[in-house]
Amino acid sequence: RATLLLSRCLLKMVKESIVIPEEILSFCCNGLQGSTSPPRVQESGEWEEAPGAMASPSPPCNPTEVQMSQLVLPCHTNHRGELSTGQLLKWIDTAACLSAERHAGCPCVTASMDDIYFEHTISVGQVVNIKAKVNRAFNSSMEVGIQVSYEDLCSGKHCSICKAYATFVAQGPSGSKVKLKPLTPQTEEEKIEHSIAAERRRMRLVHKDTLKDLLTRSPRETELETRDGSVAVPAEKTRVESVELVLPPHANHQGNTFGGQIMAWMENVATIAASRLCHAHPTLRAIEMFHFRGPSQVGDRLVLKAIVNNAFKNSMEVGVCTEAYGQEMSVSRRHINSAFMTFVVLDQEGQPRTLPMVAPQPGDGERRYREASARKKIRLDRKYVISCKQTEVPLSVPWDQSNKVYLSYNNVSALKTLVAKANWALAREKEKVRMYTLEEDKFLSFRIEMSVCIAASRAFSLLSDLRRRHEWDSHYASAVLVQQVDDDDMIYHVVSQTLSRENKPQDFVILASRRKPCSKGDPYVVAFRSVTLPTHPASAGFTRGETICSGFCIWPESDEMSKVAYYNQATPGYLNYVTTNVAGLSSNFCATFEACEKFLLKNKEDLIVRLQDL
Repeated sequence: RATLLLSRCLLKMVKESIVIPEEILSFCCNGLQGSTSPPRVQESGEWEEAPGAMASPSPPCNPTEVQMSQLVLPCHTNHRGELSTGQLLKWIDTAACLSAERHAGCPCVTASMDDIYFEHTISVGQVVNIKAKVNRAFNSSMEVGIQVSYEDLCSGKHCSICKAYATFVAQGPSGSKVKLKPLTPQTEEEKIEHSIAAERRRMRLVHKDTLKDLLTRSPRETELETRDGSVAVPAEKTRVESVELVLPPHANHQGNTFGGQIMAWMENVATIAASRLCHAHPTLRAIEMFHFRGPSQVGDRLVLKAIVNNAFKNSMEVGVCTEAYGQEMSVSRRHINSAFMTFVVLDQEGQPRTLPMVAPQPGDGERRYREASARKKIRLDRKYVISCKQTEVPLSVPWDQSNKVYLSYNNVSALKTLVAKANWALAREKEKVRMYTLEEDKFLSFRIEMSVCIAASRAFSLLSDLRRRHEWDSHYASAVLVQQVDDDDMIYHVVSQTLSRENKPQDFVILASRRKPCSKGDPYVVAFRSVTLPTHPASAGFTRGETICSGFCIWPESDEMSKVAYYNQATPGYLNYVTTNVAGLSSNFCATFEACEKFLLKNKEDLIVRLQDL
């Protein structure tokens, strides 16, 4: 802290051409003098201020939160005086690991690092601020969220650099897994991240299947892109292979190779491969998930391989893999890590330049070429659906096989975000039914809840089938199952009883996404949102309606009692009854929800009768 404050003062004095006194220079060279001593650390891990030392700031509310500030020095930068991405990855991994170990109370190792998109570069003399905290703990793994920003000490400007999510695994003696204690979120932001962490975990697990599915639907033949005035560069000319000896400074406190160091080495060889294609200094824009398949130790040799898989008009994908072996060459190499990095080459105005084409080698080269094109499609879909703010996402996003996972994620996470919101105001309470409203931005959201004498799993099964919605919701005329995507996602064509301003019935194409509880305390979730299907375009006989976020959350209160809550984020044009006054609207919603309760109880009794007959 003292070094950072002193650096700010020195930079300001240099900028204003103020002569620095010899006493300050002596202080910088010789370190702290006099009776002032640095703070000591107690055995409990809390800071104990030395006499005369400046009072430390109050600790963060989240006990797992770690804050790191690093001054960018020339030794951290590349030829342009910008912070090396490899060095930034080291700091990110260090902060995330410290946060994970705070929660686990034991050593932790990096299992994976999700996609990272770098928004800006950082120059020498600026400060990198990193904040990491555990979002959710699962069985033996946990998700750590990392936010990176930079601070210009002279102007005081702050700017976001990137946001990342890392998965860490807690390890006990001899590398055994440790069962983690659950994490209880406190703030609204923490509750949102805690809830959506389960969705991100699900998305990681199906990422490979998404890529395979997209490749099977694409042509097997490799079609090379044509570009005017450009000669294709053989991909083999960009191949890089480098070996690193793992020394004690490269290892963590467990003796394993530090994950951040491996990521930095991988970024280095990937940059060389990209430079061989464009004969310029490329800029790293994005990294697709780092996945650590196994550990390596001090004394191991790491072989890092990189090659340009595909070059698009303004960007290129470089594939990197890391293999490890010991002193004996006879032992087969172990594949311990892989990643894909996207580079651009900027001109003097900071705009991406047009890149040369790549000619892949037959066989594996053509496979990597096709996979790079598929990954680009997935990245664009993922960034379009997930990365932008909810208010920036179109109501009806086109549905296809490449973005189905991310639309499902967005569908469920939007509802979970709405559920975790604070400041819900009670608008009406009628017997067992309570209605709440929430006003923010251009949305007016509603929450209607009640307790019903039915098992949560049974209510979940009944309410997730839109084909039965008309039995209790008078606004639904019919719902037809258009596509059974998988066990958890279905697409329906819904026709409403409500007439539009054009005096036509409204219809919707709705994606219904179901989720069972991930752990104890989680609700059953049924989320709805509009999508666009080529097979069901808007027709002249209907007015196409849209919904951005609605659905049910069902919490078990006992074996035979559940709390059922319905959420609806209303937007202009979504059903005419939403545009009425709140008093009339609340009566409408409450009546519909009372009908929902009767529907659940009736079908519960029908199930009991059928079971008794059996």
